[in-house]
Amino acid sequence: MGHALITAGTSGLGRKVIEEFLKMGHYVTTTYHSDYEKAQEVRQELAEYNHLLHIEQADVTSKKNIESLVENAVTRYGGIDYLINNAGPFIFERKKLLDYTDDEWHKMIQGNLDAVFNLLKLTVPYMREQRFGRIINYGFQGANSASGWPYRAAFSAAKSGLVSLTKTVAFEEAEYQITSNMVCPGNIVGDMKEASIAQSRQVQDDATPVGRSGTGEDIARTILYLCDKDSDMITGSIFDVTGGLDVIHRYR
Repeated sequence: MGHALITAGTSGLGRKVIEEFLKMGHYVTTTYHSDYEKAQEVRQELAEYNHLLHIEQADVTSKKNIESLVENAVTRYGGIDYLINNAGPFIFERKKLLDYTDDEWHKMIQGNLDAVFNLLKLTVPYMREQRFGRIINYGFQGANSASGWPYRAAFSAAKSGLVSLTKTVAFEEAEYQITSNMVCPGNIVGDMKEASIAQSRQVQDDATPVGRSGTGEDIARTILYLCDKDSDMITGSIFDVTGGLDVIHRYR
């Protein structure tokens, strides 16, 4: 039994991740940003695991919030074994770099890069002490080669920087049996973010070469595999989970 800290796990892609960790018998600390009602709904849905689950409000762009989150998590369930950086703000409006406001730029960098730095600083010491840890970050298809993503300049810049950080931490912390990897979801939207693979196979999706939409379960399965104790040979790696879809250039 371990302790997983999974940011933004009450909705979107994080929803299936927290469920799978709970099914494995791990303690889970997760967060929501503002949707208290959805967080309570998830708690009810996962009532059989309430003794393993703690949900806390937190804004990952706030260092104070992150410090409080980790302190409360460790007090409740002990040191952190798994850090899943699921939270990451995204601007859905398609616009060029010069149309971004300063606030939008800083929000993308703070939420997708600075937050990971702050969480690593607070959680890796526990992983070092126990000589075990698993770190999972999220990217985008093509992030490994720092691909340009038209109309997503701030988000892609932050995530491309996170690729390098993911690999650097993998090298630096390997001696402590800590791995650091990244998963890059494809075009998983709407209800599919919280759906199962079985549900996606009921609906034909010709936009994806494999013929179905990606789901939250696809991402959760990948993360659980990378977090296994016997996956220690996999570190500093970037995994596209896209069903063969070219996410960046699909509008061309």
